[in-house]
Amino acid sequence: MRASEASQDYRQDCERLAVAVQEAGAIAMSFFRGPLKSWTKGQGDSPVSEADIAANDLLHRHLLRDGDGWLSEESENDPNRLDADRVWVVDPIDGTRAFIAGREDWTISAALVTGGRPVAAALFAPATSELFLATAGGGVTRNGAPIRVTSGGLPGTRISGPKRVLERIEARGTGIVLMPRVHSLALRMARVAHGELDAAMAGGNGHDWDLAAADLLVHEAGGVMTALDGGTLVYNRPDPVHGVLIAAGRERHAALVDLVRAQASEPG
Repeated sequence: MRASEASQDYRQDCERLAVAVQEAGAIAMSFFRGPLKSWTKGQGDSPVSEADIAANDLLHRHLLRDGDGWLSEESENDPNRLDADRVWVVDPIDGTRAFIAGREDWTISAALVTGGRPVAAALFAPATSELFLATAGGGVTRNGAPIRVTSGGLPGTRISGPKRVLERIEARGTGIVLMPRVHSLALRMARVAHGELDAAMAGGNGHDWDLAAADLLVHEAGGVMTALDGGTLVYNRPDPVHGVLIAAGRERHAALVDLVRAQASEPG
């Protein structure tokens, strides 16, 4: 398949994603700030609601085709995904705690992954009517308009992430500006892609479904999103969990990685 043909395929996939996440968003909004059944899953305290399940079911029906793999926060892990050429990576509601609490910072996140990397992505924040779309090599938009990360160095960097870590970095006189935490990790990273934030950080324990779509958004907006080793993130591995991550424009990203590494090496 020629590169132009592959790009066309990804655009078509992105169109499917756009329809799917908006329909899933409509389902989620029908539950938002209304009567809602919710519970915790597994042995931890991670919440899930009937809205998560309904949105997940819709995304599964819309996106999955014969031979595709599927990885979702709200579906049983299917090891056959590891052998699939195309894998849909989905979080039907990223930021479920915010959703249950009636906050607006939650989103539907979905991406198509091939060869370990996202090639088409859609992120929809229904409560704020924001639709982010991206294809590999095809750019990124927010509500149809192209977006770009901000440029510049560390002083004045508006950043959202784990409060305790960022406060310790701020105390070093770095000039960073702590912004309110965005509860949806995917949306937090997307805020970097369109310049509302200059940088964002994930404190660890993020999963493929939180990150794959946002990774492509940031990349296509001219930014970088990596772990502290600077390596490209790989998706659809047997273990979908990731460590500390930083997203920013290239110059800021390098400076922030150095800062967080230095912070991690300090005693206490």
